[in-house]
Amino acid sequence: MTVRIALIAALAALLPLSAMGEEGASKGDGVPDPSIATSLPPRLADPGGHRAALAKRGVTYGLNYIGEVIGVPSGGVKRGSQYDGRLEAYTDVDLEKLVGLRGLTFHASAFQIHGTSVTARNVGSIAPVSFIEATPATRLFEVWLEQSLFDGKVSVRAGQLAADSEFLTSEGGGAFINGTFGWPTIAASSLPDGGPAYPLAAPGVRVKVKPTDRLTLMAAVFNGQVARPSGCDDPQRCNRHGTDFPLGDPVLLMVEGTYKFNISLPGTVKLGGWHHDGNFDHVRTDDTGMALASGGSSGVARVLSGNHGLYGVVDQLLYRAPGTEDKGTGLFARVVGTPDDRNLIDLYLEGGLTFSGLIRGRPDDVFGIGVAYSRISSGTRGFDKDRNADAGIGAATRDYEALLEISYTAQIVPGWTLQPDFQYFWHPGGGGVDPDDDATAPARARDVAVLGLRTTIKY
Repeated sequence: MTVRIALIAALAALLPLSAMGEEGASKGDGVPDPSIATSLPPRLADPGGHRAALAKRGVTYGLNYIGEVIGVPSGGVKRGSQYDGRLEAYTDVDLEKLVGLRGLTFHASAFQIHGTSVTARNVGSIAPVSFIEATPATRLFEVWLEQSLFDGKVSVRAGQLAADSEFLTSEGGGAFINGTFGWPTIAASSLPDGGPAYPLAAPGVRVKVKPTDRLTLMAAVFNGQVARPSGCDDPQRCNRHGTDFPLGDPVLLMVEGTYKFNISLPGTVKLGGWHHDGNFDHVRTDDTGMALASGGSSGVARVLSGNHGLYGVVDQLLYRAPGTEDKGTGLFARVVGTPDDRNLIDLYLEGGLTFSGLIRGRPDDVFGIGVAYSRISSGTRGFDKDRNADAGIGAATRDYEALLEISYTAQIVPGWTLQPDFQYFWHPGGGGVDPDDDATAPARARDVAVLGLRTTIKY
């Protein structure tokens, strides 16, 4: 354990978060954009001038902190509030500038995660209320090398990778706190251990090809497990510091194509999918063909080979704020589907609107309204019906989880924001009930209202 923590500390000491899109890119002086450093005195923005000196040699770094208080005033498991936070440290190294290796870059990121999950303690939903929720730990996240070829038209990335940093992403979803607007519930529930996504990455190789400025094609192969041993009850504890680097498991293949268009206003459409070649349990049937929930079942699920998902993503600017390139009113939507016999969720729908650059004097504020719907698979609904019939109760079966999020991100200074947030869940956890409830017809889980306030500081 000491060695693992030392490895994380060493990478952090390199002056280690993976910059999403263009955010976090340095302007040349080593200061990320945006950053509170631009509002600080030079001696605090760049102590000793080391940041600028390193940037000239191709080394940039940053620190980001997210802290939030989130509470449940009604519904859910119980009322109450929780605090959680995440410190991120990252470094990006241009090895061409540093040592003359043309087109080669290095990236490493690490987290210090602390606090309590309001989702587990108070809400009981499938979708995590906050995308930073995770088991408290100091952990390594991504570490990779990327080689750019053919004037940037091809790039190959290899190392410990997170699928959610490049695949299945929606630009509009970045305006929200709930984790499903990042890595959706259907992906997290259908892939072992939640898949290679925050807070656990996995060894892998990604290839990106840009035949034209508008078209981008990506494919990646990941180790299909993110922790050892395979099937660990809590992968975040089994791979607590993110330094297991598991290899040799069934693989996860992801592919995606992105097309950018401009029909009066810019937009992006993505089509993609994944295939995992491991074994998966049938959600309703045992290995003898009987219902898993029946009293005569063997209790061992029928084994199915492989699992897959298909998805589409759309981001479209509906109105451009005057004098801007990409601010205004934006629409986003995602749809994802998976087989219903081996997954908790077989259909996921998401959509919403974002508004930025529309308030005079506050060009960087963002207001967002988003909705998400996770349909419980027919196989899982069938399991619930079998369980109820066997127990002789009239309990509700799980059917769906839906949520609404309304969020406003206000910039205090560049690199520092405050974000009040409201979420409402219908049928949290899918709307099922505790099968051990003594009532003849126990009620569904209560709908939940969630209020939160987040601060984000980027340095």
